Amino acid sequence: MPYLLTGQVVSAAALSGGSLSLSDSQPSASSVSYTLNWSGVTTSAIKCVKVVFSDAASGGSAPTGMVTSGVGLSGSSDYMPTPGSWSAASAQAGTVTVTYNSGETPASASDRTIILTGITNGSSAGTTYFAQFSTYNNTDCSSSAVDSGTISYVYTSGQAVSLTVDPAISFSISSVDSGQSVNSSTTTVTTTSTTVPFSTVDDQNNAIAAQTLTVSTNAGSGYTVYARYSAAPSNGTHNITDFTGTNASPSSFSAAGTEAFGYTTESTSLSGTADRFSGGKWAKFTTSDAEVAHSAAAVSSDATKIGYQVGVSGDTPAGSYTTTVILTATPSY
Repeated sequence: MPYLLTGQVVSAAALSGGSLSLSDSQPSASSVSYTLNWSGVTTSAIKCVKVVFSDAASGGSAPTGMVTSGVGLSGSSDYMPTPGSWSAASAQAGTVTVTYNSGETPASASDRTIILTGITNGSSAGTTYFAQFSTYNNTDCSSSAVDSGTISYVYTSGQAVSLTVDPAISFSISSVDSGQSVNSSTTTVTTTSTTVPFSTVDDQNNAIAAQTLTVSTNAGSGYTVYARYSAAPSNGTHNITDFTGTNASPSSFSAAGTEAFGYTTESTSLSGTADRFSGGKWAKFTTSDAEVAHSAAAVSSDATKIGYQVGVSGDTPAGSYTTTVILTATPSY
């Protein structure tokens, strides 16, 4: 709730510590609550409270555009120990009277509050206005005021806030130890963030490795991670045969003793058939990008495990075989 300028007492009994706060200080805002608070009130029977909103500390005219015809009271008020007995009215713009025929006496001279609701603010920002406040011991707010005070206030247009959020994506690859699960298979070697060291492979056991891909992006349509290789693993004279499954139609990997090289993913949110790799399905690498992880929305630290598997046959030529796998993360804005 914005607190506005406090003013000083101008007449009648000495009110002190006056303040005025508005639930919304913007020009022309509607359904605004005005909360007035005073200290040092006179402890005598009050039947009428009058508040005049004006462009002057004395007299003057109502703020341009201000509407008080729908004024009401809110909650309990220390000027009104039984607020249900009081009623608020506004016969002319900017002037509000709150009355109770029987009248009530404040219990003490401590802080007193009155809350007016349903007011439409004036239309000018930055201009100093005044709330002329008076209490009376008759119901028509006439004769001499019991207490009076004036508070100054302004309407403020608020602060225009703007900001820009840059497109962002982060992509990391982390190691997976030997003996870990990857899409229903168990890894046989430990990777690093940059290497898949299958070491020595024979025709009795396929070698299996894995890495974890982690993506964060504010892209509204998410991201896709693609995988491809530079070429089939080669010792310079012989290439390891590609596995037969494809990214669109992956299948169970070849048994040990069959020459094959391929990959799998644990992602179940791929484009197309989202969970097509589920249940231990694998695909062959190609030199074209193939989807291995996907999200259709912005994500934070979205992790997907991918696996690599190689098998050799009894007549696979000896040698050191190498290739390069390229993983690319692409945001979708």
